[in-house]
This record gives sequence, structure tokens and C-alpha cells, in this order.
Amino acid sequence: MKMKIVADSSANLLSLPDIDFGVVPLHIIVGENDYIDDDKIDLTAMQENLSSYKGKTSTSSPSPHEWENAFGDADVVFCITITSSLSGTYNSAVIAKDIYEHNHTGRKVYVLDSLSTGPEIALFIEKIAELIKAGFAPDDIYKTLLEYKDKTHLYFSLASLNNFAKNGRISPVIAAGIGLLGVRVVGKASDEGTLLPLDKCRGEKRALKKLIDHLKECGYTDGKIIIAHNNNEAGALELKKLIENTFGIFNGTIQKTRALCSYYAEPGSLLIGFEASLCNHKPYKD
Repeated sequence: MKMKIVADSSANLLSLPDIDFGVVPLHIIVGENDYIDDDKIDLTAMQENLSSYKGKTSTSSPSPHEWENAFGDADVVFCITITSSLSGTYNSAVIAKDIYEHNHTGRKVYVLDSLSTGPEIALFIEKIAELIKAGFAPDDIYKTLLEYKDKTHLYFSLASLNNFAKNGRISPVIAAGIGLLGVRVVGKASDEGTLLPLDKCRGEKRALKKLIDHLKECGYTDGKIIIAHNNNEAGALELKKLIENTFGIFNGTIQKTRALCSYYAEPGSLLIGFEASLCNHKPYKD
């Protein structure tokens, strides 16, 4: 039985070792420019254009045909998408699932709405890969993934909200106040898959401290963690150091955001996906 994992490009991944893996790119539309979030994109040029462009910008979901092509000839596909609250990507993947299963009798596509993005999706992908390698049956992999999803979280520190304003998601007046004098928005992916602001912090040090506070509140102790950054390696390394100092371990990796995540998490921003309370650990206390 040939199994494959397919995700959209918001996962910030291009490949996986020893696993059949496919990526379906989203698009970032800036005026007449259509930036395809694949391995050929010039991220620097895209972000410079976004910064200087004064008009409306947007993102575009992959088509069902693009998803179906990515499924290839797999007998079983595990398909993970960006939250349906921000994108039509999930709906497009469900349409592709129905077409694929209709055209290939006996094949199966499992589609998961991550209700998240970036590093939390990467955690789901790593979990699926681990279960495939361990020889789990497809239904058991999907059931385990749903249980695992209840134990993962996404938090963020955003340095700017300009692109949210340019695509009409928030007021330009609100966006203008963020980033001014180093103000950052710290928040999380809600249970409904929306971006939920929690704190406004003056300066990155205060934002990082808030992120540590939220890790404690979630019961984080030593679970896997992925930090994704947009041109802020120093901030990612400082957060890694704070996690090590606070919890005694950094059980994870640091990655760069690709185009879709870089659109919403603008330069200087951080995204953190992590596991919490996986082994009935008690919440961290000072």
C-alpha cells in the first residue's frame, strides 16, 4: 500500500526524508504580480513588493486540480490544509478528494482542516510520517492524528498587521498602530481556526516573555516545538534560549517562513507550534 502526505505551502516544508510528500502552493497576489509559493519563488522580491505596494493584496487557494495532481498515484493520501477560516484551501482539497476517490476505486484520501498554519501543521506532518514508518493502518493513523491535534497549539508574535489591512481583514487604522514604536501583537490560533490576539507588547523582549508565559499556561514541559521566523533568526534563537532556561530543554527546530506565512507573519514575526500535556505532565510552575 502506497501512502503519501500532501500539504499546502503554509506548512513551510518542501520535502520530508524517507516519506512520499507533496506540496501544493498557495498564491500571493500583489497588484499584477502573482507569487507562487513554491521552491522557485523569490521571497525577498515578494516582500519588498508587499512593503512598497499601497493597493489591495490577497492570497489565492490551490485549485482542486492542483490537489489531485499532488495526490499522484498513492493508495492512501493524508492531506493537511491551512485553517479554513482564512482560506478556501480546505474546501478545494475536499473537492479533490471526492474526484480522486471517484476516479480511483479503492483509494482513500483523508483531509484534515488544521485550524492553524505554519509550524503546527508541520507538527501534524511529522506525526503522520512517524506513524507511517511505524506501520500503523491508515484509519488508525487518522484517528491518532485527531487525538494529537487536541494536544498541539500555535502562538505568534506579529511585528506588523499591514498585510491584514491590505487584504481587508482589519482596519488600516488598527494596523497603523502595530509596529509603531516596536509594538507587537502576541496571540494564538483559536479553537475555531481564527487568529486571536491576546497581548500588545512594546518591544520584542516583552513579546518573547509573553510567549513563555503562554507556554506555561498551556502546560508545556518538554514537548516537540517548532519556531518559524520571518527574517528574525535572532528573535527565534533568543526564544529558543528562553525555552531552554525556563523548561530545561528545547525539543525542537527553527525554520524560516515561506511565502504564505511570510504574507501574514511579516518581517520580524515569529510563529510557534508546540505539543503540550502529551504525557499528563502537570502545568509548569515557578
